[in-house]
Amino acid sequence: MLDLIKIVSEELNLKKHQVENTVKLLDEGSTVPFIARYRKEVTSNLNEEEIRDISERINYLRNLEARKKDVIKLIEEQGKLTEELKTNILKAEKLQQVEDLYLPYKKKRKTKADIAKEYGLEPFAEFILKAKNIDEIKIEAEKYINENVNNIEEAIENAKLILAQNISENIAVREDIRERMLKFGIIESKLIEKNKKIDEKNVYQDYYEHSEYVNNIASHRVLALNRGEKEKILKVSININDKTKEFIIIKILNNLNKNIEELSRQIIEDSLSRLVFPSIEREVRNILTEKAEIDSIKVFKENLKNLLLQPPLKEKNVLGLDPGYRTGCKVVVIDKYGLYKTNDVIYVAMPGDNIEKAKEKIKKLIDKYDIDIIAIGNGTASRETEEFVANTLKEVKKDVYYLIVNEAGASVYSASKLAIEEFPDLDVTARGAISIARRIQDPLAELVKIEPKSIGVGMYQHDLNQKKLDESLKEVIESVVNNVGANLNTASWALLSYISGINKNVAKNIVAYREENGKFKNRKELIKVKGLGNKAYTLAAGFVVIDDGDNPLDNTIIHPESYHIAEEILKEIGFEKSDLIKNRNEIIEKLEKLDIDKFILEKEYGKETTLDIYNALLKERRDPRESIPKPILKSDILKIEDLKEGMILEGTVRNVVNFGAFIDIGLKNDALLHISEFDNRIEDINSMLSVGDIIKVKIKSVDMARKRVSLSKKGI
Repeated sequence: MLDLIKIVSEELNLKKHQVENTVKLLDEGSTVPFIARYRKEVTSNLNEEEIRDISERINYLRNLEARKKDVIKLIEEQGKLTEELKTNILKAEKLQQVEDLYLPYKKKRKTKADIAKEYGLEPFAEFILKAKNIDEIKIEAEKYINENVNNIEEAIENAKLILAQNISENIAVREDIRERMLKFGIIESKLIEKNKKIDEKNVYQDYYEHSEYVNNIASHRVLALNRGEKEKILKVSININDKTKEFIIIKILNNLNKNIEELSRQIIEDSLSRLVFPSIEREVRNILTEKAEIDSIKVFKENLKNLLLQPPLKEKNVLGLDPGYRTGCKVVVIDKYGLYKTNDVIYVAMPGDNIEKAKEKIKKLIDKYDIDIIAIGNGTASRETEEFVANTLKEVKKDVYYLIVNEAGASVYSASKLAIEEFPDLDVTARGAISIARRIQDPLAELVKIEPKSIGVGMYQHDLNQKKLDESLKEVIESVVNNVGANLNTASWALLSYISGINKNVAKNIVAYREENGKFKNRKELIKVKGLGNKAYTLAAGFVVIDDGDNPLDNTIIHPESYHIAEEILKEIGFEKSDLIKNRNEIIEKLEKLDIDKFILEKEYGKETTLDIYNALLKERRDPRESIPKPILKSDILKIEDLKEGMILEGTVRNVVNFGAFIDIGLKNDALLHISEFDNRIEDINSMLSVGDIIKVKIKSVDMARKRVSLSKKGI
């Protein structure tokens, strides 16, 4: 049995007690955000990423141990388990090693080699491995002629099938070929000519005749090839050159009977071409896909995190527009508190539309509701709607700006149960426009209502392992929501459901309790909520705040279990918790002079926890999103015809992928900033750019025919 804690601690370069304590907390049901923030002494200050790494590795190793037990049991049931085999299985450190060991015993479709064994030819196959020459083999073959084996030739051919299968199931052979295919294999794709018409937009044109080394292929190209193959547009294969094949043959030949080299070579070549190469090719394709999925999910997670952390434009009255052609542009008004006020429809994108009538409607709404910002969805007819808005704002006296909003997922939300619960009397188009408008007031609160993979910041997300993707994205949302925190008296159940220790049903119960009993007065009141017990309260309490409750500490990140430490610190400087509101400035002044290290030594409280409490008292609770640059607001439209090579513009990063980033510079389509367009060579673009960043870019080229713009950072 492997020492899982020791393995994980060595792999992650952590102390054994850190891993052991973290695993214990996770097994007890503690969440990652809770452990990272409130159990620093127990884990010796591990961060969320380190805790998640421990969780992932320990789960993998536990699954590995479970698989070992299953495999041992399955082989034992066949009566074929030896002590040596059992030891090898137990010593395996990777799932692939266990599967390789199990392969000869795995129940599979009956092969020709299995039938040959049933004919009694297995001893003859073993004889061939020791024979001195072909004549000796032929003489021995006569003993195996029976009602199923008609002659010497058939006996030899059947024995060759058995030996070929044995080679294909040899662990050392498979490991060696797998490694060589990963290092020296060439992945190739060709167009399936008869299906070319399926690729109407030439999406896969770059892969119609494509080849590159397996060890060099980028993740996004692996996923593109997989999709092209799935859509029956491309034929994809992995091959190794003749020199490598010959090297493999000779290596296997050295372990076979050299007295019958020609026959041995025939057996090896048959085994490789018919059994080993196709099998290992599938495994290597799976390895490439798995790696590509990990990379793609990593990119998606980073983009989603940065999107969710976009700064809210608070206390702004917003007019939301969901553009459309035939059905018109849906208009909604949301006040500065996010409350829905009214909706309408205007027609501005089709010839013959009454533009003047639409302008009057918008101007009246701006006047009546004191609109600060107009939010325009970036979907169908967005460009025409933007032009209409820019022209209308020229006729408005007050300063009103507009902003193009990524509307990905708005239609998913608008038809969801949650949207129907929120706005039962509105149709889906109005709900979609509300989602667009609210996304600039508080992106996090709105985006948590949408299935993460529908938010539109990923790469090939629909081709990925959906279970892994969902789990990973849930982790991101959980991390961001708990980092930002939630107001217990205003947060929706969708937001609360991501708070540590709170599931969807409990979140709904919190909102129901609030509606029935009025605002929460203190965190302790959470215990009265149906389904929320002491354990859930401990996990959740520090991540929900009450800004005007009975206890000022309830509006901090300080956990209720540590309020006594906060009160001790305040007492040390001559104050009580009630003074936090009326004597805030004096408290800060005295805290700054307090020797907190001396206090920690005297009181013997945990150092990390006490420092967090001290800093929470010293600084007012701040939204971590406030330090991020606000989105660019616009008052006029930019056309592709206005662009010239070398022009420098400011843009917002909308999506980051392995090969570059898509930048919103104010056109209908985002422009591409390729990874090669930086002054210095960049290995990981995520280290340079994040979704939401506002950056200066230079126009590299403008393709008027395809309406594409390429950008550069060189020389800026």
